[in-house]
Amino acid sequence: MKEKLEAMLIAAKQALADAVDETALQDVRVRFLGKKGELTAIMKGMGGLSSEERPVVGAVANRVKDELSETFEQRLAVLKQHAIAQKLANEKIDVSLPGRRSLVGSKHPVTLVTEELIEIFSSLGFCVAEGPEVEQDFYNFEALNIPKDHPARDMQDTFYINDEVVLRTHTSPVQIRSMIKQKPPVRVIAPGTVYRRDSDITHSPMFHQIEGFMVDENITFGDLKGILTTFIQECFGKSVGVRFRPSFFPFTEPSAEVDIQCVICGGKGCRVCKNSGWLEILGSGMIDPEVFKSVNYDSERYSGFAFGMGLERIAMLKYGVNDLRLFFENDVRFLRQF
Repeated sequence: MKEKLEAMLIAAKQALADAVDETALQDVRVRFLGKKGELTAIMKGMGGLSSEERPVVGAVANRVKDELSETFEQRLAVLKQHAIAQKLANEKIDVSLPGRRSLVGSKHPVTLVTEELIEIFSSLGFCVAEGPEVEQDFYNFEALNIPKDHPARDMQDTFYINDEVVLRTHTSPVQIRSMIKQKPPVRVIAPGTVYRRDSDITHSPMFHQIEGFMVDENITFGDLKGILTTFIQECFGKSVGVRFRPSFFPFTEPSAEVDIQCVICGGKGCRVCKNSGWLEILGSGMIDPEVFKSVNYDSERYSGFAFGMGLERIAMLKYGVNDLRLFFENDVRFLRQF
């Protein structure tokens, strides 16, 4: 058996040396060292050897196996190097050709404005809250002093899922949810998506708002004016003019709309501001005591203010965009400008 093993070793080494590629080399390995290979076949005859011969033949078999394995690895390394050299010789890359440009995306302009507003109000002590977009009628209307027969419901152009569930028409329901969970002092902003049945150059059935409110003892309209004036100056510049006009909202009393000096003409009058020199950007007011009743706040002890604005409206003014629909059409030529 020792002679057979030595003869097999010589034949196997020659076969490994003759292999011209990795596939042929693997075939040789399987032929001699595989489970059904020649080495295994020879070793099956060890059962007929005497107890003295078995250790001797076993040692020879192990040596043959180790030598073949080592020879195989060496030949494999040589063939791999040869294959790489051949590939380098046959394949060429023109490194002077321009590569494919890697396109880098950017944040959507509405996202940029949202993040900027959150940063401004966070610096003023407000925290961020969120709420569901599919909202109960109670949070969207009734708790905000808008009962079912209130004419203000007509202003909202609501998408109704059923009589008690709607797509929220503003982010004000977050105000109710936040006040139910937390007792004063409360200082919260709530950015998010809202829905109304309206669509034209300046309106979209889906758009974004940010609601903000503060409740504590001795909160006055002066606090509201100070917070919003600071926000506007941080957002549009220290020199921009600000004015408050009396208005009406069911959930605030007194209420005010806030205008800024036209950022297009600097207040001189133009087509954008309809020659008034002013642009309306948000609604605000002192929270109505009826709203406090819905959240079990003591209106004799606490007072507060709330405000809300459309984020697309702010983005249009900041970036000089004249058509709201551009924010939703995903035109790459438009989005690349941001």
